[in-house]
Amino acid sequence: MSNYFKNKEPKEYKGRIFFSSVLAVAAFFLLAVRFWYLQVKESQHYRELSLNNSTRLVKAPAPRGVIYDRLGIKIAENRPGFDLYLVPEDVKDWAMTKEMLNRLIGVTEDEVDEKLERSKGRPPFQAVPLKEDLSWDETVKIEAYKFEIPGIILDVSPKRSYIFSEATAHLLGYLGEISEKELKDAEASGGRKYAPGDLIGKYGIEKSFEEDLKGVDGGKEVEVDALGRKIRVVNWNAPYPGNEMKMTIDIKTQVAAWAALKDKVGAAVAIDPKTGKVLAMVSTPTFDPNALSTGISRDEWKDLIENPLNILNNRAIQGLYPPASTFKPIHAAAALEAKVITPETKIFSGPSFWYAGRAYRDWKEEGHGIINVHRAIVESSDTFFYQVGLRLGIDRLSSYVKTFGFGQKTGIPLLNEKSGLVPSPEWKRKAYGVQWYEGETISVSVGQGYMLTTPLQLANAYAAIANGGTIYKPQLIEAISTPEGKVLKTFQPETKGRLGVSEATLGYVKDGLFGVVHEDGGTAHFLKASNLRIAGKTGTAQVARLIKRTKNIQSIAYKYRDHAWFAGFAPFEDPKIAVAVIVEHGGFGASAAAPVARELFKAYLETIEGPVKETPKVLTVSAPGSPAEPKAPGAPVGAAVSTAPPAPPAETEGIYD
Repeated sequence: MSNYFKNKEPKEYKGRIFFSSVLAVAAFFLLAVRFWYLQVKESQHYRELSLNNSTRLVKAPAPRGVIYDRLGIKIAENRPGFDLYLVPEDVKDWAMTKEMLNRLIGVTEDEVDEKLERSKGRPPFQAVPLKEDLSWDETVKIEAYKFEIPGIILDVSPKRSYIFSEATAHLLGYLGEISEKELKDAEASGGRKYAPGDLIGKYGIEKSFEEDLKGVDGGKEVEVDALGRKIRVVNWNAPYPGNEMKMTIDIKTQVAAWAALKDKVGAAVAIDPKTGKVLAMVSTPTFDPNALSTGISRDEWKDLIENPLNILNNRAIQGLYPPASTFKPIHAAAALEAKVITPETKIFSGPSFWYAGRAYRDWKEEGHGIINVHRAIVESSDTFFYQVGLRLGIDRLSSYVKTFGFGQKTGIPLLNEKSGLVPSPEWKRKAYGVQWYEGETISVSVGQGYMLTTPLQLANAYAAIANGGTIYKPQLIEAISTPEGKVLKTFQPETKGRLGVSEATLGYVKDGLFGVVHEDGGTAHFLKASNLRIAGKTGTAQVARLIKRTKNIQSIAYKYRDHAWFAGFAPFEDPKIAVAVIVEHGGFGASAAAPVARELFKAYLETIEGPVKETPKVLTVSAPGSPAEPKAPGAPVGAAVSTAPPAPPAETEGIYD
C-alpha cells in the first residue's frame, strides 16, 4: 500500500492515514481492556447487581426464647404475624405509594420518611421494615392492592405473646424497636448484631436477659417480578430461636395477686423464705405488653408515659414508701437484741406520748394501757415504740435495721431497683447540712419520717424473719436452656447475710406476728378464719398530716389518704411463703392490704398443699372503736355474729401529729 501511495498521493495524506490508523488501533485496544475489566475483573459485582434486579433479601427474625413459670407453664411464647416491608429502589411513584399506605394501614408520610432515614447505609434492594404485625384486615387490604404498590413485600415472622398479659407486664416487660442509642451501645459492646427496625427488650426480664432470649436471625432470598412483587423464595437461611427460660414465679400466685390489686394502685411481692425465690411480683396499674410489643401509636405512647399514676413504674422495686407499722417488729428485734427492753418489760402506752412539749398520738384513742413488747406488736401500739425508740437511739436503730436489708438494693436481676433509705444523723448532715432531732427518732421508730423501703425489701426482710435469720438475694430464674433442652445455666439460692439478731429474739418477734392474726385485739385478727396459719403485720403509712383522723376514708381526698401495708408469712410453723403488699392511698392496712395478701397466701399454699377451707367463725364484737373484730350492721355490742370469713376491720394505726 505504501508503494501505491508513494507514487500516486500527496505526502501530507500519508501522515493523516497513519495517525487515523493508530487512533483506531488504540480505540479498539481500550475497548478490549474495558470489556476485560467489566466481564472478568468486575464480573462478580455486576452479577450481583443483575441478581438484585430479580431477588430481594428479607430478614427472618428469630423467635425469642419461651419463658415458663416454676411448674413449666408457658407465660411468654411466640405466634406468627404479618410484617410489611418496602424496597425503595422498586418504588415507581412515591406520592401514590405514601398516600395508599396511609389510606390502607394508617402509616403516615412522616413515618415512611423516618423509616427510610433510619435505613440509610443499607445495601441496595434490601427491604426496609415498614410496619409489624399487621391486623388481618390490614393484611387483606395490602394483598388486594399489592399490584398497585410496587416495592411492597409481605412476610410472616414470629411475634411475642404474653399469655397472661397485664398480670405479668412489669415482671416480664415488653419489646420495642431498637433506638439509635441502643444500636450504638450494642455495636460498642461487641455483643449481638442489630439493625434498624430490630426488636429488643425494653423493660423487665426481656431487657435484663436480652442476650439469652434473643435468637440468631436468618434470611430469605425472594424472587420478585419487574414491579418488585414477590414470586417465590429462592433461598432460605433458617433463624435459630432464643434460649428458653424457667422462672421461679408461680403463675397461679402471680395472677391471684394481680386480680386482687388490679383496681388499686400498689404492688405485691411473694418470696419463698427458704430459698429467696420470688413467687410473685405485681405492680398496678399496669399495661398491655402485647400491645406495646407490636407497636402503638405516638398518641397512645404519650398517654401511657404521661399518666399521672406512673404506669410504667414497677412499684415492687421502684416504689419508695414509709414502712409504717410493718416496721415495728423489726424495731422490736433491735430493742430486744440491744437489751433496751426484755420480753417482760412493760411500758404504759397511753393515747399520746408527750415529748419536748409535743404530743405524739397513738392510733387508738383510748391507748393500750400497760403492755409488753408482745402486745405492742399484736395491738400495733405507737406510744410503746415511741418510748422504746428514744431508749434505743437512732444510731443503734439504724445499724440493726440495715442488717434486715433496708437502705440497699436487694440485687434482684431487674433494672432500676431503688435502694430505699435508712436515716441517721450522719446521713442528715450530709443530705441537708443540719442536725438530727429526737422528734425525728420518734417518727422513725414507727416506720415514718425519713424511713423509706420498697415492697421487695420489706418482703425479703419478713422472709428472713420467717426462715430464722438468713437474708437471700431474691432469685427470679431457675434455669436457662437451649431450644433443644440442653441446660446452659442454672441458678442457686444466694445468701447475702444474716440478721443481726439472735434466734431467741426472732422467736419473740415471730410470736408477736402470729398474735397479730390469732389473738384478740390483733390488728389482722380477721385473717385467722382463713385457716392459713398466717403471721404478719398491718401498717398504715401517713401521707399528710390531717387535723382530724377518720375511719371513713371516702371523706378524705384521694391524694391525702394513707398508704396501706401488710407483710407476713405462712404457715407459721413451717413458712413456705412471705408476702408484702402496699396499696397506695388505700386507707388502712387491715382493710385494704391484708385481704390482698390473703389471696396470695391462699393461691400458693393451695398449689403446694391442696385446697384450704376457710371456716365460718363466731365473733364477739368489741366495744365501738376497737379494731379487734368487725361488727355486723345493726348488731348490738357484744352480740354473736356469724361470718365466713369476716370482713377486715377499719383499722387506723401508725398515726402521729
